[in-house]
Amino acid sequence: MEHEPTPRLDRTADKHRHLGDRGIQRSGRALLPMTPIFLSYILSFVNVAIYWNNHHHLMQAAQKVNGPILWANMILLFALSLFPFATAWMGENHFSSTPVAFYGMALIFAATAYTLLVKALIVYHGENSVLATAIGSDTKGKVSLLLYAVSIPLAFFLPSFSCLLYAAVAIMWLVPDKRIEKVLH
Repeated sequence: MEHEPTPRLDRTADKHRHLGDRGIQRSGRALLPMTPIFLSYILSFVNVAIYWNNHHHLMQAAQKVNGPILWANMILLFALSLFPFATAWMGENHFSSTPVAFYGMALIFAATAYTLLVKALIVYHGENSVLATAIGSDTKGKVSLLLYAVSIPLAFFLPSFSCLLYAAVAIMWLVPDKRIEKVLH
């Protein structure tokens, strides 16, 4: 038995079929209100990619793991799992104050979780380990946490400036962290 399309989808398809080229132009303009959603998605994708790359480098330097490291990793995973919700809320509300502040909280949670994972690995591998040497004082990580901490309350007054600070942190980390790579090779 063949599946029948739902009437709602049929009406939508028929509407677009009759619009022709003008319908495509109108549909393109119809996407403009979705620009905030798309921009928030891009920012979140870049952040997830940054964590993915740096986590990969971090785990290359780890010789072994233990329970606290696994839990720190799970906390990071949970923090990153908040990104889709925060992204959608921020984009769908056109970067209004509360969603932008919440997005900042998701960012600072992920950054703190990553820092905890790094600390757990250094504690387990030792202060003289390859990983500890590579991480050093972690100035970039500390600056990131500071910018997120400033951006969250700022979102209630200047949400667009908070978003610029979130993007600045992402740009700062866009190139994968080479500290570990340099020590390993």
